Amino acid sequence: MPRTMPTRALHLTLQPGNPRRAEPWLALLLCWAVACLSLLATAGTARADTLRVGSKRFTESYILGEVLTQTAAAQASAQHTPGLGNTAIVFEALKAGSIDLYPDYTGTVSSEILKLPPGASLAQINQALAPLGLAAGIPLGFENTYALAMEEHKARQLGLAALGDLAAQPQLRLGLSHEFLGRADGWPGLARRYGLPQRPLGLDHGVAYEALANGQVDAIDIYSTDAKIRKYGLRVLTDDRHYFPRYDAVVLYRLDLPQRFPAAWQALTGLAGKVSAADMIAMNAAAELDGQSFAAVARAFLAHGNASVADATASARAGLAGTLFGRDTLRLTCRHLALVLGAVGAASLLGVPLGIVAARRRRLGQVLMATVSVLQTVPSLALLAMLIPLLGRIGVWPAMVALFLYALLPIVRNTLTGLQQVPAGMREAARALGFTPGQVLRYVELPLSMPVLLAGIKTAAIISVGTATIAAFVGAGGYGERIATGLALNDHVLLMAGAIPAAVLALLVQAGFGLGEWYLGRHARSGTVT
Repeated sequence: MPRTMPTRALHLTLQPGNPRRAEPWLALLLCWAVACLSLLATAGTARADTLRVGSKRFTESYILGEVLTQTAAAQASAQHTPGLGNTAIVFEALKAGSIDLYPDYTGTVSSEILKLPPGASLAQINQALAPLGLAAGIPLGFENTYALAMEEHKARQLGLAALGDLAAQPQLRLGLSHEFLGRADGWPGLARRYGLPQRPLGLDHGVAYEALANGQVDAIDIYSTDAKIRKYGLRVLTDDRHYFPRYDAVVLYRLDLPQRFPAAWQALTGLAGKVSAADMIAMNAAAELDGQSFAAVARAFLAHGNASVADATASARAGLAGTLFGRDTLRLTCRHLALVLGAVGAASLLGVPLGIVAARRRRLGQVLMATVSVLQTVPSLALLAMLIPLLGRIGVWPAMVALFLYALLPIVRNTLTGLQQVPAGMREAARALGFTPGQVLRYVELPLSMPVLLAGIKTAAIISVGTATIAAFVGAGGYGERIATGLALNDHVLLMAGAIPAAVLALLVQAGFGLGEWYLGRHARSGTVT
């Protein structure tokens, strides 16, 4: 019996239909992964002559990012990557050169990033930033400090006017943002300075005001330029022991920026001292209360030069239907699909061979399964934060690597399970007919395990559609852009406009896999797929 080709007898006895049905799937998988990776490589490459502006994930940072971008765009090509996440993620992006500048606050830079003593001057901040190739400058003209606030009637009823008064009210429920809970200048130090006994609950800043209004918490952390302070009639508790440092708004930038973009830098320096606290409160109100887009608010401010953004002609955000089918829908859909398909395709190219190895080598297989299982337990935002310094960039690649790692478990596990379910008699019959180990795998094991293997890839793809929404937190785009913005504004329309397409896409992916399985199975049985 020849050992180089399968026999017709094995075709007839080992599997009903066509035993080579695995090959079209594997060829399709390879083409799929290569095409998506090529698309993502193009999408993740930014032009070297583009000034890249970043911002954090809260309303004021979004707006200031747009102000900086639109100011620079008058002199050079400029691009805004909004809502990159918390301070640590955005600062890592700046250090890695993925962005050129972003708005921040002196207190945050000195205490949270540089760990300088309280009251550090701008000169001291720049002295510490210089070895990193960074600098802080262009003081915008206002301060946005942290504070704690309560509803006015409750504060009056309990006789609370200052932070020190909270020490005598251990029953109060505090709802604090996650970043404030972990900051060096946040809750831990505040609780020590004032001897506060409360155990705060972690909340996203975008929903904190509504939680306070609904009576779910008694006090929250706020920014002093928040527009909702006046809307909800809150009392800001005085920092009577002067715990918080100054938080003057500045621009953090790379030291080579003025040389690379001299005209744009000249325009940006013109913003120094031009944004007052009243201006910033009015801009925040225009976005959060009047429903104007961040770009429209920034454009109106730059045109008026004062706080009259409320009179701007920018239209408010559309309703759910208008947002779902807005001008950005096609762009977001293409990016979301590219992230999912690229990550799952790459995970399949690695996961299937790993599953084969795990099936062949039991002890090594246990190590492989333990490794991919542990990867699945790493929190997504934590993984993204670790990947940014490792990869030296933000955007598509950190997001796709994270999705790739999360997609490995169902693919490796199902490949292993499918191969283990192949009857031993089939393998023995193939060997008796003179098949080599490679031919047994190709013509017997993979075809028989293909339904289980494809189920793993399908599971990974469906899960990745939902997980890919985190990509927006590192500037990779997708439907997560709407979700991140909706969280910052507590805008339920934007949240739904991001969640609904993601859910629909997951259903379409599931239907697509089902249709593909039906089509290839039908033609395999008829013998037309070889």
